[in-house]
This record gives sequence, C-alpha cells and structure tokens, in this order.
Amino acid sequence: MNKSIAYLTMAVAMAFTGCNEPNQATKSSETMATETASNTTTTTDFYTFKMETLEGKEIDFSKYKGKKVLLVNTASECGFTPQYEDLQKLNEQHGDKVVILGFPANNFGGQEPGSNEEIASFCQKNYGVTFQMFDKISVAGEDKHPLYTWLAQNAPNNEEPNWNFCKYLVNENGEVVAFFPSKAKPMGEEILAAIQK
Repeated sequence: MNKSIAYLTMAVAMAFTGCNEPNQATKSSETMATETASNTTTTTDFYTFKMETLEGKEIDFSKYKGKKVLLVNTASECGFTPQYEDLQKLNEQHGDKVVILGFPANNFGGQEPGSNEEIASFCQKNYGVTFQMFDKISVAGEDKHPLYTWLAQNAPNNEEPNWNFCKYLVNENGEVVAFFPSKAKPMGEEILAAIQK
C-alpha cells in the first residue's frame, strides 16, 4: 500500500512539473543514461557536419566558417517555448553577429511530438521564425545525434542539454566557447555579452 502511494505521488509530481528543468529526482532515465554514457564520434571539426533542414535541404556547416553560431535544442510544447520569440528577435537584431540554428528534439518530456512539417508550421505561425530550423533529432541518450555528442565533448565543461532550449555558442573558429541552460534568455545580458566578444 505504502509503495503504491509512493509511486502515485511520484507520478503526480512528475505530471505537474511541466517543462521546468528537472531536478535529480525527476530526471528521465534517458537523461541519466546520457550522463553516464561515454559517446564517441569520428567528427572532429564543427565545419564537417552536414544536416537536413525541416524542409529536407542539406546544409553544409562549412558555410558558418568565420561566424558565431548559437545552437538551440527546441520543443513546441514546453514552458520555455516562448523563447522562440526572443530567438527571432536575436536573429533580427544581432544576425550580423551570430547565426541561430534550431534543433527540434523530443528528448525531454515528449514535448516535441510533431512531424517536421508540423514543427515548421508551428514556428512560422506562432513566432514568425526565420532563423534556420533543422530536422528533428535526438540531443540526449543512446541515440544522440553526432553533432550533440561533438558539442558536449567540446563544450568548456562538457555540458550537455538536460532540458529543452539549452544553448551552445560556437565561435568564428568552430570552437564551443559557452553553454547556456534553458533558463538563459536569448535576449538576456549573458548571451548578448557572449556574442559581442
């Protein structure tokens, strides 16, 4: 009986946490597996990646040489989803200083369940997104995309996403120079200062 109540309490608590960043007690097994897994990748250069957009067009990352790039794992049904608005503002106001790349992912709370077409429509209709959005990928767990493995391995403290809307900043030389958690606002002082460097 006590065990059943404990499970029920845990399930209710998890259901009501919404899209807030999980604490240790509520992290998914997928996230915990990511923290303990040692992933390797043969790609050693940011500019060697080639990825498909939501529309199915292949983008060669060599086109970003000499530019700062902010990579964001996104989700359409998250409490942080309104950050799309600030990401678009950042793109419009500081696009000459930083390129924004969005990567829809369904890793955290199942909050990006849609198809590429549905995601593209949602971003355009609700936030007028014009920055580059890519094919939905995994950013955590055993099926983590090689790009996100590379980013974590090359981040200053080997940080990796623990929720939606985490951000990596890559400098003009293709080096990961900063990681920002979900709560870091795209138009916030911390990110604006980092792109000005």
